[in-house]
Amino acid sequence: MTTQDGILLVIGIGSQKDRDSRPYREYLLSAAAQRFKLWLFDSDEPTWQNEYVVGATALNCYDPEAVVEAARALAGKHRLVGMFCPDEGTLLSAAHVTEMLGLPGMSVDTVLGCRDKKLSRARLTQAGVRQPQFATVRSAEEALEEAERLEYPVVLKPRTLGSSLGVVKVSGPQEMADAFTITTSAVYPGVHVPDDYIIEQYLDGPEISIDGAVFDGEYTPLFVGRKQLGGEPYFVETGHYVSAGDPLLTDTEILDMLQQAHAALGITHGTTHTEVKLTSRGPVIVEVNGRLGGDLIPYLGKLATGIDPGLIAVDVITGRRPVIEQAHAKTLGIRFLSPAEDLRVESITFGEPGALEGIVQLAAAVPPGAELRMPPGDFVARYAFVVAEGADEDECAKRLDAAESLVHLDYEPLVTRS
Repeated sequence: MTTQDGILLVIGIGSQKDRDSRPYREYLLSAAAQRFKLWLFDSDEPTWQNEYVVGATALNCYDPEAVVEAARALAGKHRLVGMFCPDEGTLLSAAHVTEMLGLPGMSVDTVLGCRDKKLSRARLTQAGVRQPQFATVRSAEEALEEAERLEYPVVLKPRTLGSSLGVVKVSGPQEMADAFTITTSAVYPGVHVPDDYIIEQYLDGPEISIDGAVFDGEYTPLFVGRKQLGGEPYFVETGHYVSAGDPLLTDTEILDMLQQAHAALGITHGTTHTEVKLTSRGPVIVEVNGRLGGDLIPYLGKLATGIDPGLIAVDVITGRRPVIEQAHAKTLGIRFLSPAEDLRVESITFGEPGALEGIVQLAAAVPPGAELRMPPGDFVARYAFVVAEGADEDECAKRLDAAESLVHLDYEPLVTRS
């Protein structure tokens, strides 16, 4: 039920790169609709979103000028109270609208500071936040020179992309040329990729993520995701675990680091997704994203804790201090099923869970006809995902194993012609 006056502008709910956006975004849109009436800006006319919005405008959401013009026209008819955007590709356009309306939220400078790893590395280092040593390079030859200084292994990555797109571990000079080609070929809709690329020290240890909220400059963690990765040299995310009682939620060293990092990036109101490596020399920030995490991590957090990330996100950008209280304590896990070869999906079917315990969701990630390619052809090629609940990560893993056996993929191999 809508409890406040005004219209909340939402952008980017349907932008999900060949995927059905509903499983990934409906939980956020439905939460936002509990606070305000919603108007949607997106690249296509709404379908399932119609249940939650009072109006919609189809336009090029990757064009800040077009989005600002449309928002200005909308503001002439309705009182706009905020700008909610969960999508990286449209985040910069949303920031331009936030500034134009003079509302709390991510500014253009904070979005660029989070997105551009060269800027964020510099700002965080200046603030004394622990960072890997890094440099920017424009050629494989420059990368070889910097790798000698940094010492192998190193990591190559685009300056402005997320989701591990174009991120490659390089263990020796003989791998550099191919790795540089992969990194420089990575793209994402709506995100400009500069022609200098990041090369940095490889960080040992497991990787986690923390989704958090910032209100009046004060950072509060919401959920910790324990990230599962595929094989090297890529950093493809294959799944996550979220536990309500994760001890890192109260780790003072990590919390102090996160508060410092968000202050250094100028974030005063918003929700963020920070990736951290738990290295042998302590926690090190990999990156801070100016939006909630992808891969349904916030959804797992909602199921694990009862904290609704959509409500929190809307509250902090509309001047309402969020109430962050756990309603229950569970452990949830998600696993993404990816192809073992390049293929075209013919069908995805699911067996009945039957007596299997703890299975929360089995879902297709792409429609029939979708073409999926293994890295480096694609870094987020998935045909299905499974979600399970358990007493801990080990029990979740066993239940995910059982659930995975219920998913059957029929496909046609894609043959690359030379």
